[in-house]
Amino acid sequence: MIWGGAAAVLALWWRNTASVVGAADWITGAGRITGLLAGYACAVLLALMARVPAVDRAIGTDRLTRWHAAGGRYTVCLVLAHTLLIIWGYALAAGSGLVDETTTVVLRYPEMLKATAASLLLVATGVLSARAARRRMRYETWHYLHFATYLAIFMAFGHQLANGADFLGDPAARIAWYALYGGVAAALAWYRFLVPVRRCLRHRLRVAEVRPEAPGVVSVYLTGRNLGELRAAPGQFLRWRFLAPGLWWAANPYSLSAPADPDWLRITVKEAGAHSAALASLSPGTRVLAEGPYGGLTAARARTGKALLLAGGVGITPLRALFETLPGEVTLIYRAHRPQDLVLREEIDAIAAARGARVHYTVGEPGPHSIPLTARALRRLVPDLAERDVFLCGPPGMTAAALRALRGAGVPRGRVHHESFAF
Repeated sequence: MIWGGAAAVLALWWRNTASVVGAADWITGAGRITGLLAGYACAVLLALMARVPAVDRAIGTDRLTRWHAAGGRYTVCLVLAHTLLIIWGYALAAGSGLVDETTTVVLRYPEMLKATAASLLLVATGVLSARAARRRMRYETWHYLHFATYLAIFMAFGHQLANGADFLGDPAARIAWYALYGGVAAALAWYRFLVPVRRCLRHRLRVAEVRPEAPGVVSVYLTGRNLGELRAAPGQFLRWRFLAPGLWWAANPYSLSAPADPDWLRITVKEAGAHSAALASLSPGTRVLAEGPYGGLTAARARTGKALLLAGGVGITPLRALFETLPGEVTLIYRAHRPQDLVLREEIDAIAAARGARVHYTVGEPGPHSIPLTARALRRLVPDLAERDVFLCGPPGMTAAALRALRGAGVPRGRVHHESFAF
């Protein structure tokens, strides 16, 4: 669908271009094409993050986020190319210098001051979203700075219709562009704002208890009203906003670490920053706002009657819920740095005994319980591994190593289901 939309945008340029003659026309035409694609890409970027439930469940939040990140890089490049090519083409046509033409375009064309500010905002957001920059700032800071994208796209929209040659004399194209942006804006308003507010008023979540599970790991139990209406599937996560000092302004993603109950929910969180560390001191009765459920790491992804759950560290949380509910033959491999980091172990052992499932614990420290994450080791533990679905969740390094091992063990790519939380 995304590529089909891009083809339609190119067809719009073709339809409204009678001929291309000379260097100025070629360069200006390239500027028009990159401008149309940049405008279309902005709408796609917002649509990917609209959190439409059907799309989120079918594709997965982490994959949508990766598409959004890759699309953001392409969009910034298209915006820069559009700016340079249009000014260059106009300068050639007018016989003026690049500096003079830049001044003319920015100061005399309608909506161009806002478009210039929007371009600068998009480039700045792209720079801050680069991996090297993100590592130097808190997740919450980056998340709110990222909202500058909304402002930039809003500021640039008027410029597209006021100056775009493909819209000025084509009412059908203008209507289609309004419909594209209007549909995306409606999805964002509904799924990102109105639905979460409605659900918060409906369910009235509160913290019931905070229970230590391991060094630096706590489980937060939450109660509320009509929680069954959330329809949260095992393996999914919600974005939690705790209305406590220092926490109310951030909404972070945490998976449900037990199947949702009509009367209570539970998340299990490892200290990995200021926000997650503060959860250990939450007081019972603290109000909670929750958005979701999100994510596609659910039983609906399974294609066979047998599964391997491969967890690393606190990545056990969504897999613990799946371990209890996933139908068929299930084996769990749970990796951690130290034996004391194997959280929820008593629950896992009880579930394994109740359903007759196998559990393998492995720790990073040298010793008899240390199992290398290789294709040979995995096949030794699970001889029929290539015939199973694999549900994977853990830190980025462990996940990358596991994916290589699973490919080496002959597990088809379509039967490896994983979700990261690097968003």
